[in-house]
Amino acid sequence: MKLALLLLLALLLDLASTGLGKNETAARPATVHIGAIFSHNTTIGRVAKAAIDAAVSDINADPSILRGTKLVVEMQDSNCNNFIGVVQALQFMETDIVAIIGPQSSVIAHVISHVSNELRVPLVSFSATDPTLNSLQYPFFVRSTRSDLFQMAAVADLVDYYQWNQVIAVFIDDDHGRNGVASLADKLAEKRHKISYKAALRSGATSSDIMDLLVKVALMGSRIIVVHVSSDIGIRIFSTARYLGMMSSGYVWIATDWLASLLDSSSLLDATTMEAMQGVLALRQHTANSKLKNVLVSRWSQLVKNGKAENFKLNSYGLYAYDTVWLVSHALDAFFRDGGRVSFSNDSNLHDAEGGSLHLEAMSVFDEGQVLLNKILNTSFDGVTGKVQFDYERNLIRPAYDLLNIVGTGWRTIGHWTNYSGLSIVPPEKLYGKPANLSASNQQLFSVIWPGDTISKPRGWVFPNNGKELRIGVPNRASFRQFVSVSSKSNDIKGFCIDVFTAAVNLLPYPLSYRFVSFGNGHENPSYSKLAEMVALGEFDAAVGDMSIVTNRTKIVDFTQPYAESGLVIVTPVKKMNSGVWAFLQPFTWEMWLVTVCSLPLIGAVIWILEHRLNDEFRGPPKRQIVTVFWFSFSSLFFAHRENTMSTAGRMVLIIWLFVVLIIQSSYTASLTSILTVQYLSSSLGGIDKLIASNEPIGFQVGSFAENYLAEELGVSRSRLKALGSPEDYARALERGSGEGGVAAVVDERPYIDLFLSTQCKFAAIGSEFTRNGWGFAFPRDSPLAVDFSTAILTLSENGDLQRIHDKWLSTSACSSDGNELDSETLHLNSFLGLFLICGLACVLALLVYFVGMIRQYFRHCPVEGTDSSAAESSSSRRSLRRFFSFMDVKEEDVKNRSKRRKIQREESSVVSNQSSVGFNSAISP
Repeated sequence: MKLALLLLLALLLDLASTGLGKNETAARPATVHIGAIFSHNTTIGRVAKAAIDAAVSDINADPSILRGTKLVVEMQDSNCNNFIGVVQALQFMETDIVAIIGPQSSVIAHVISHVSNELRVPLVSFSATDPTLNSLQYPFFVRSTRSDLFQMAAVADLVDYYQWNQVIAVFIDDDHGRNGVASLADKLAEKRHKISYKAALRSGATSSDIMDLLVKVALMGSRIIVVHVSSDIGIRIFSTARYLGMMSSGYVWIATDWLASLLDSSSLLDATTMEAMQGVLALRQHTANSKLKNVLVSRWSQLVKNGKAENFKLNSYGLYAYDTVWLVSHALDAFFRDGGRVSFSNDSNLHDAEGGSLHLEAMSVFDEGQVLLNKILNTSFDGVTGKVQFDYERNLIRPAYDLLNIVGTGWRTIGHWTNYSGLSIVPPEKLYGKPANLSASNQQLFSVIWPGDTISKPRGWVFPNNGKELRIGVPNRASFRQFVSVSSKSNDIKGFCIDVFTAAVNLLPYPLSYRFVSFGNGHENPSYSKLAEMVALGEFDAAVGDMSIVTNRTKIVDFTQPYAESGLVIVTPVKKMNSGVWAFLQPFTWEMWLVTVCSLPLIGAVIWILEHRLNDEFRGPPKRQIVTVFWFSFSSLFFAHRENTMSTAGRMVLIIWLFVVLIIQSSYTASLTSILTVQYLSSSLGGIDKLIASNEPIGFQVGSFAENYLAEELGVSRSRLKALGSPEDYARALERGSGEGGVAAVVDERPYIDLFLSTQCKFAAIGSEFTRNGWGFAFPRDSPLAVDFSTAILTLSENGDLQRIHDKWLSTSACSSDGNELDSETLHLNSFLGLFLICGLACVLALLVYFVGMIRQYFRHCPVEGTDSSAAESSSSRRSLRRFFSFMDVKEEDVKNRSKRRKIQREESSVVSNQSSVGFNSAISP
């Protein structure tokens, strides 16, 4: 009975499953149609057609994909005509097409995507390139909605890797080209680079158009050219560029993935075409090596023959087209498994205008198109291109490009790009297994053979042949005209800064056309900050002169490498000082003398304490011991002490103290020698800190940044600052002093001060510069001239020309020698404070160890006596204290001997007591 019931249950389950299978099979149509629109007679179209056919054949032969449903792809040739492509797409939507692959043109995609959105027909493209399509509701596979953004990110990283500042973009003036260049501009801006010129070509550009455009490009300064065009126009661009001599050394050509697609699909380009592309860098969509890919590549020749087409090879677009069909098939399979049905309905809103004959009412709406779209977005599988999956932004995950260098009759891979780790010589598949690293140090590429058959990295910029004459702003100074001077009669401009600029121009690898334009009235020094602003605003193309490189100026202009060192210094009136009667006291400040004199008896007392109980030389009557302490202290200052040290602690303290004495003695001798043999300068001001705290008036040069620095950075009240226009004004204001309407000091830059002191021997600079900067030439932001001039200035410095120009204009007299630079000859306590602290710590440590040991010895040799009453406790404490001090005065050897004698006496007493006890016990025994 039970067996019969089990058999019945199994039969029912089998019938149920059979019924479900029949229902699922019934839900699947016998045939499902998808459309494909692209130009068949193009590099991409030819490969895509064969790849789509191969995919359809493989899918229909695999029963695990559509499970009995036959896939049919209806392909239309748009023939590179946007209008035809739109019409063909509309015709598809009058049929039972459930999805459209393509179109190849982003213009067609942009139009029909809106229509497909209304009709709920998923649009899946293997070549759509318009980044604006990202906002639409349908995915664009292979070159996804942001493919140009990724490709241009790779170009921007390449430009940044080689440190080029500007590029020229050559592109087709359509949505594809414009949006690609817009993406490139955004990515370059993120890395502080830019497109200097956008060279647009119309779609049907002739050879004459290309020639005219490249002539304009050749006249530009940038030599980095990015070509974002179609393959037919791209080949003509390179041929024309070679004819114009633009494929020579110094140029850099970067082609987007159109060139790699052409090279991959063409069996063999002619030698002339390959010769025109030598040294070009090209991007190719990266596809991982896999078994599936190798199988398709090995079948490709047979697939081409079956298609009865000309011989061509498989490129990345063919691989992606193959995976595109598989993507839709996987999505359809999931769609049918979940009960999806292919059904269409008409939309009453779609109808012709009155009198129209477009038959819009014939266009049908795919009822569950949104469901199929979601299936497409959520599909994930391993295809011939690698992992096929979309991210949350509907972009294909893990976009990557190969970087190719065209050499000889082929190309070589110099590296790869991913948005995960940037530029790398490691294949992307291995990088995804490691943590992301976009740091500059991690970016690597193999060497490149550039146009002109050179391996040296091109500079990327030259001075344009049609460049206008540069207007160089030069300050028309009223003082210190050795640096820059403008003749009021002949308008001749000369000086130290001008000679440096002229020498740098002569080192440039290209001619530079320029003229000097004076800035200022010549009666007072102009504002250098205003001059920098005029360069930033474009009123001047550069500024040449004694212009300091300071923070607020670097924010608006670019400076060259400094050609002269500078920094603010203080100039004050000084007087010459002779050694005098008390010259021997001048090497040390009074604080230093006080600490040194006090340290001598303290060190002597410490040595006496440590040696008193061990060393007979530190014992005797009190008068003798006091004399010994002072004699030892002062004689150690000259290493003439006669007393020996016996204790370990005493020797340690003495060694440290003698080291301190050595340093003090050497410093004193050197300073005293300088004082006795050299006349030196003295001033009441000791440095910038004392000047700020003194509330004395301070002079500065008109137009200098010193005014703002003193007021804003150092907090000096502007009421204390007095503008001075010339070296003569400096001298008069310093001679008058603060009490007579002058100034206590002048703060100015080192080159001006050196020139001033060359003729004014009554003044001197106090100390060294308290700021560090330099002088440089100013150029507009991101100007390549700044880099080239910096290189020229470094060359001038290395070959000695910069020093020769300096000596020509700024030779100094004896007044500006090092003897005029005032600095304090007095040695301060701070210079030796560390030594005194070390010596003091050694003394404290030695005394601590000594007293701990002595206290332990005292309690061991002199046990404390007990007291019978509290009334006697005070008197007992005093006796104990006296005993302790008496114990300290006793020689340690005597203490040990006394302890030995006491021990012997105790032992003898114990023996006598034992003998007496034995005798007594014998006497009383019976």
